Amino acid sequence: MQPSEPGSTPRRLPRGRHALSRSEVERLHRDRLCGAMAAAMAEKGFVGTSVEDVLKRARVSRQSFYALFSSKLDCFMAAFDHASVLLRLRLLEAVAQGGADSGSADPADPAERFEYVFTAYLEALASEPGYARLFLVEVYAAGPEAVRRRTEVQRELAAGVADLMGVTGESARFACQMIVSAVSSMVTPPVAAGDMEALRAVGPPVIEHVRLLLRSGVLDG
Repeated sequence: MQPSEPGSTPRRLPRGRHALSRSEVERLHRDRLCGAMAAAMAEKGFVGTSVEDVLKRARVSRQSFYALFSSKLDCFMAAFDHASVLLRLRLLEAVAQGGADSGSADPADPAERFEYVFTAYLEALASEPGYARLFLVEVYAAGPEAVRRRTEVQRELAAGVADLMGVTGESARFACQMIVSAVSSMVTPPVAAGDMEALRAVGPPVIEHVRLLLRSGVLDG
């Protein structure tokens, strides 16, 4: 299933008879409910958000909700996966754009590659505040399974950063894990506060620090 584009609002079903297949209707309902879950939690948090809150925002029936999800947590996990896919798409686009801007499919400077992708990461969070809060903040209120899923995504991001910069050595790849963990801790407070300028301000010092690590050889091989 392909998610809606970042920043888009899943369209509502047309009134009356329509030619949409059942699977398309279910996809549209799922997208609307995931978006509504993210928006409701941005206002009320996971604990304070009810299924009714999600239904009102999505304008989807309770019957349709329970045809797709077994519970609020089940819907949350689908929204979390949706947010993860959107984030990956943004980062892949940044890698491709970085190559296009440099005139090469693979820019030679790992610091440049990191800057492109990290800037795209911050912009993705800033442009999707509901999903950003769900992904970084409310995940810890949703329980052990959500935290486990978040840990998996963070591990994948660390591996992606290491691959992006051509890092192969065990200690250098561990340093990439530390960078990703530190960044997660740094971006979570501004996302929780809804302060997107503070979120973007995390970028320059992190980028400069990674440049220093590269120059010092900490991230070699």
